[in-house]
Amino acid sequence: MNRTAPEQHRPGITATGLTVGYGATTVLDSLDLELPAGAFTAVVGPNGCGKSTLVRALARTLRPTAGRVALDGRPLDEWRPKHLARHLAFLPQDPVVPDGVTVHGLVARGRHPYHSPLRQWAPGDDEAVAAAMAATGVDARPDVPVDSLSGGQRQRAWIAMTLAQDTRYVLLDEPTSFLDLSHQIDVLHLCQEMRDRGRTVVAVLHDLNQAARYADHLVVMRDGAVHAQGAPEAVLGGEPGAALVRDVFDLPCEIAKDPQSGTPMVVPLARP
Repeated sequence: MNRTAPEQHRPGITATGLTVGYGATTVLDSLDLELPAGAFTAVVGPNGCGKSTLVRALARTLRPTAGRVALDGRPLDEWRPKHLARHLAFLPQDPVVPDGVTVHGLVARGRHPYHSPLRQWAPGDDEAVAAAMAATGVDARPDVPVDSLSGGQRQRAWIAMTLAQDTRYVLLDEPTSFLDLSHQIDVLHLCQEMRDRGRTVVAVLHDLNQAARYADHLVVMRDGAVHAQGAPEAVLGGEPGAALVRDVFDLPCEIAKDPQSGTPMVVPLARP
């Protein structure tokens, strides 16, 4: 599979000594991480390992108790909210749909960072909304209320809103949830297309084989720490990759080569 090489001269998103938790419970403790700019990074790991907490901290929706996150080398605390929203878009795991909002109305909310009290709609907004809806396949029913859609259709509408925001950084927490297999692949192709257009994409994924096939960079988490990171071939290839899967996911397996992409493919062993 042809992959776009990450940009070498931009810092991308970095976390230094990042400590994050909920109340008295610490989830991430002194975590250091650098995500390559211009790449599609997949964050993987078992349930409860801190994947969503990490992405929320990178998006500044969860404040660290220690350490810092920086975007393009500039600490997130120094960014004004609207300015940050023009550079970084974040789709959480369970977004709440306002009552009565249509598909078009939801996607159009992605343009809010570019508006002001004196200008509620700007040149280029119509084109950005239409392109985002077409890319996610929700353009056929623009006037349908979002809360009347199936889970998969609703997820695609939210992703369209994120696309319409037109940022260089896109963070997605489990974007393939609620989607059937065909639409999961559509979303992963969409992540690659965003990367090919110069965006930095970070997504929490559960399927290791999808992550290895479609992402450029993997971050494997366990117990609130980064257990391994790098190109899929380096992280999951061969017997070291099988050992990592056994260690992190408690899953005996073999690593094969994906017949389509040539990337590592996890094959679970038959249980006795």
